[in-house]
Parts: sequence; structure tokens; C-alpha cells
Amino acid sequence: MSSQKKTVPFAGSKEQEAELLKVINKYKDDKGALMPILQEAQSIYGYLPIEVQTIISNEMDIPLEKIYGVATFYSQFSLNPKGKYKVSVCLGTACYVKGSGDIFNKLAELLHIEGGECTPDGKFSLDACRCIGACGLAPVLTVNDDVYGRLSVDDVKDILTKYE
Repeated sequence: MSSQKKTVPFAGSKEQEAELLKVINKYKDDKGALMPILQEAQSIYGYLPIEVQTIISNEMDIPLEKIYGVATFYSQFSLNPKGKYKVSVCLGTACYVKGSGDIFNKLAELLHIEGGECTPDGKFSLDACRCIGACGLAPVLTVNDDVYGRLSVDDVKDILTKYE
């Protein structure tokens, strides 16, 4: 895989932008409003691309680097789009020692993306997570709200097929 992340082109609509501008206008005079604006912006778009950060920067007169700093500091925010199916592999200790790293690598290979990326068709995104509290089922992966446990690398392709 290349060291440069694959990106899905920004596809924001005029309706989303109008909704974002409404949110910004609601908080315009509140100096501590960056967090709620970012939260609502992510709710509108599903993530916080540079185009959205730039709109917030321009409208709120907040330097873009400050917005980027906040967006990258808090794990609740994502700078990359998420797929229709959010695949997450637990890399906590119990899962990792039982092979979740290999499962993660197999998913990256099959989806042709790296962790934090989304497939070009917007169908799948892949992320690693820390312990999800299902250690007795290690290794574990989730697809949206579906949990799969006691996995081997050989199970990965069949799981993806369910969502294609």
C-alpha cells in the first residue's frame, strides 16, 4: 500500500451547506461554540473534511489550524468519510494475541484500503479499535452493530460477502 491515503472526493450538497450555515449562525456569538459546531457538522456530513472545516473557519473567524487541531485531538471526530458498513477490528490485548492483527491485515487486503480509509464506492470503511469488552470472544470485529467473534483469517471473506 502507498503511504498516501486514498481519499473519496468531497460530495457535500447545497442542502448540507445550508444546514451547516444555520448551525453556525445559531452559535455565531458564542465564543466557546467550536465543539458543538463540529459535532453538528459531523452529524450533517458524517465526517469533517477540509471543505467543511474551511466553511466553519471563514464563518466563525477562527483560524483553520485551530479547527483542525480540535478535530484531530478528539477521537469522536473523523476527517475521513465512513462507509455504509463500518468495519472495526479490536486490537486490544486479548484479541491481538489471538490474531486480530492478521484479521485486520486481511480486511485491508480484501478491501484495498488501509485503516482509516473508505472504499471508493463508499461501501466499506476500516478502522482498528481498542478493547470493546468482548474479550471472551477474541478475536472480534464489528460491522456497524453486528459483532463477530472467535474469528480466523479464513472467516473474513465470508463476513464481507454478507454486506456486498
